[in-house]
Amino acid sequence: MTGDIVSGTTPVRLLVCDDHAVVRAGLLALLGSADDIEVVGAAGSGEEAVALADKLHPQVVLMDLQLGDGIDGVEATSRIAGRPGAPYVLVLTTYDTDADINRAIAAGATGYLLKAERPEELFAAIHAAAEGRTTLSPPVASRVMAQLRTPAPQLTDREQEILAQLAQGLGNREIARALFISEATVKTHLGRIYDKLGVDTRSGAVAAAKERRLLR
Repeated sequence: MTGDIVSGTTPVRLLVCDDHAVVRAGLLALLGSADDIEVVGAAGSGEEAVALADKLHPQVVLMDLQLGDGIDGVEATSRIAGRPGAPYVLVLTTYDTDADINRAIAAGATGYLLKAERPEELFAAIHAAAEGRTTLSPPVASRVMAQLRTPAPQLTDREQEILAQLAQGLGNREIARALFISEATVKTHLGRIYDKLGVDTRSGAVAAAKERRLLR
């Protein structure tokens, strides 16, 4: 569906945000082939996306999650979607972990697509988003349904950070230094992580987190 424009139909005004210049250029070239989509701007950072969304008034913002330095796509989504008359935010990413999906949806994302989707699926999702309708890539929809059937443990942002450090093989002292907290605080968080995951060892926590797709 390259989008032969229907007479009288106004193209969807779209803002693209991706920090990789090559990927961004590819998206712009692809979206430029759709007559019923008008790309009004492109951002290389979350901060730029927030500013351009306020300036250009797109109907939809196509948002990557990982944006290098500065705020990430989730924070940018929250800042954009939380404003009066805000555009809809459609996430386009390579990540399909429960943590990423949950954070993006909680931040106000209307849809969540993976970059492996076919162009026609992306075009259709953009139009759905412009109408306020939700589109999820099949793997993402499966993750959401699995969570509804068996809710995943809800880890705090700090617990997520410590779990990620744990998965890299860091000890308590190293984690404390990396996160600028005390070792006692690390131990407290580890105890809570173990309780939530139903484990009693560091390796068990990492294995459980990977199995439940709580880690990238």
